[in-house]
Amino acid sequence: MGYGYMGRVLNVDLGAGSVEVERIPDEVYGKYLSGLGLGSYILYNRIPRGADPLGPDNVLGFVSGLLTGTGSLFAGRWMVVGKSPLTGGWGDANCGGMFSPAIKRSGFDGIFFKGVSERPVFLYVKNGRAEIRDAADLWGKDTITTESILKKEFGEHVCVACIGPAGERLSLISGVCCDQGRMAARSGLGAVMGSKRLKAVVLDGKARIPVYDRDQVHRLSGRCGRWVRFQLPLGPGTLMGYLGTLLRVLPTAMAMDGFVYKNILRKWGTGGLNQMSPEWGDSPIKNWKGSNVDWPMSRSKSAHPDYVRRHEVLKYHCYSCPLGCGGICSHPAIPGEGHKPEYESVLALGGLCMNQDTDSLFEMNEYLNRAGMDTISAGATIAFAMECYEQGILTRDDTHGLDLRWGNSAAMRELVKMMVERKGIGDTLADGVRVASGKIGKGSDRFAVHAGGQEPAMHDGRMDPGFALHYSVEPTPGRHTIGAQLYYEMFQLWKKVKGLPSKLPFQIYTKNSRYVPDENKAKEASACSRYMAVVNGSGLCLFGVFLGVTRTPTFDWLNAVTGWNKAPEEYLEIGWRIQTLRQAFNIRHGIDPNGNKLHDRALGRPPLVEGANKNRTVLIEEMMRGYWSQLGWDESTGRPLPETLERLGIEAP
Repeated sequence: MGYGYMGRVLNVDLGAGSVEVERIPDEVYGKYLSGLGLGSYILYNRIPRGADPLGPDNVLGFVSGLLTGTGSLFAGRWMVVGKSPLTGGWGDANCGGMFSPAIKRSGFDGIFFKGVSERPVFLYVKNGRAEIRDAADLWGKDTITTESILKKEFGEHVCVACIGPAGERLSLISGVCCDQGRMAARSGLGAVMGSKRLKAVVLDGKARIPVYDRDQVHRLSGRCGRWVRFQLPLGPGTLMGYLGTLLRVLPTAMAMDGFVYKNILRKWGTGGLNQMSPEWGDSPIKNWKGSNVDWPMSRSKSAHPDYVRRHEVLKYHCYSCPLGCGGICSHPAIPGEGHKPEYESVLALGGLCMNQDTDSLFEMNEYLNRAGMDTISAGATIAFAMECYEQGILTRDDTHGLDLRWGNSAAMRELVKMMVERKGIGDTLADGVRVASGKIGKGSDRFAVHAGGQEPAMHDGRMDPGFALHYSVEPTPGRHTIGAQLYYEMFQLWKKVKGLPSKLPFQIYTKNSRYVPDENKAKEASACSRYMAVVNGSGLCLFGVFLGVTRTPTFDWLNAVTGWNKAPEEYLEIGWRIQTLRQAFNIRHGIDPNGNKLHDRALGRPPLVEGANKNRTVLIEEMMRGYWSQLGWDESTGRPLPETLERLGIEAP
């Protein structure tokens, strides 16, 4: 066995009720790392073509990262992987908390489930020994209650990942929860867990994680930590809204340095964007048809950064994170204490639905976390329903008396419960906008904003076309955590990787240049995808790598942990291999990459007539062709070319 990884995975057959330990060859880690890469390698080879995502042939995996538990900072992310019932192709969901090191301390790099149990069960792993146990008394309980019961039984030190009622009822927008409300929310993988009647995974282990050069890891982490701890003075949260206004009205744009965003995260968390992003044009408003004109600061003040922070009683740090962007809140609208609403949740349940009721944001965020439903997709689906109601496609008879006018928080509160419980119109909406528009018909697809079946996140590609591109081309479409023009500027990969376009921090350029597809932008987008595949194979956090590769030393950490001594270009080739394997997975399972293209409305077709993104249209087809070409995929179809598959050692789909 090498360094940084455990060299083993646990295979669980829920149909047979059996568990088996499997050793993974060292060369697999050298080609795919761990985390996302290991998950891709195993699922590509084990899920048969055409498998039902909610059937016994789907494989659901929980994977940790290569850097997790090694002393590297920001290395506390874990992922759930499987065939997505939401998109029909590759699915993954990323989460923080404390569950990632628990996987490795149990003696494994991943735990993989196939088959379907006859009854509700949970998996208990203690020091490498696994048991499938009855979960009848847990079925029907919410995620917070489930975790509390299991910790009471096995000890507060154990780590738990579980589903809530939304996953049990097979909602295609359900996720997996850990740490009392941290959600691996995207891709609908909570429904896969529910279909297997797997309520929870409970981990308790003390295995030591091997590291090649611990002293070097600690030196690298010390330097990184000093960058994180150095905090620029920031004024009140109101200034964030005015900063967004300034970025909107300036005739030019500038390359961003992630150190600036780090300071915002350290003070307010992602909520620092709650007023800035709508002003800037980064936030979709009113189901993507509105703008900052509809959601000015007088309305967005309902989620003022300082107001949200006022309810924070404790900073929340994921494992090995020096930043602490999360928070535990106490608010009259929630029982006890809960996790602070993130920017994505606030805008999905707020500006996207024109909801100004702050109390409802806290209440619905907590309720959805307990139910195990994705707040992004839930908010997007409610916004879709509100527009259908506005257009007369849905009536009060259809909504069982709910008045779904824009911003009606009382109706929203009731609707999220109906979605979780699959009651009335809630059953129609519980699987996201694509399924709902298919059931409703009447031209409602005009308002169903999605990419390949997944609702995009709260970052508008009409402001940064890189978001629109990655929503459209990622094997897991609609994902905002992979790339954007802004992300490339903050990663600063050109400082370590030869041949990439360089941008000086705070370099000035014209805003219109963002919208002109060219070879450099295609190279930048490809580099983002490759790099984030490495990041997700390592268990690193996106917010950590925003500091840039010279401050968050991804490649140096990997070499110090493993002893491999690979060049940055070699790691990006590993990222290329992971990305290509996931795309080949989609091809094998009948996904047309062109079919994942983002909805026309979110591309500016037709363009908005007012606001921050007025008259902006994303030339998505040309951008997709350039991106695919840079990855060695057919620029018309998005299928990996034979010579690319051969070079990367991937079996043809």
